[in-house]
Amino acid sequence: MQATWIVTANNGRARIYAQKEANSALLEVEDLVNPSQRGRVSDIDTDQLGQLAAGKSIKSVGAALPQSGYEPNQTPLEHQAELFARSVCDYLLQAYAENRYKKLILAAGPEMLGLLRKLLDKQVTNAITQELNKDYTHVSPHDLLEQLKQHQT
Repeated sequence: MQATWIVTANNGRARIYAQKEANSALLEVEDLVNPSQRGRVSDIDTDQLGQLAAGKSIKSVGAALPQSGYEPNQTPLEHQAELFARSVCDYLLQAYAENRYKKLILAAGPEMLGLLRKLLDKQVTNAITQELNKDYTHVSPHDLLEQLKQHQT
């Protein structure tokens, strides 16, 4: 099939549609969900608070120790978003290798679009015909087609 796939994505969801011909309706191929984006940060980041100063001393004031100055490279939510973007990229690469689509249109929120650009395989990147820096994951397929047509002109 020489279809065009349209991917709408954000950190919590990626919807993939196929369009067989230029003016045909969109058919939903896949709806990928990132369950970690639906929960709380405390569900992902389970580290306990650091030691308390003088916690075992006679006075036991229990004040927190000063911060070490260490800041992680990514927050837990950013890490989960990157893992989700990797899974979307893997899905797109596998589908491209199986010749399920010929052209690709990406419409994603700014953060997810940046992750996808960084993580997509070169073969898949070469198949991209249009990129939109907008989150259309909650838009109906008909309205999505209208939005894509507006951006092409």
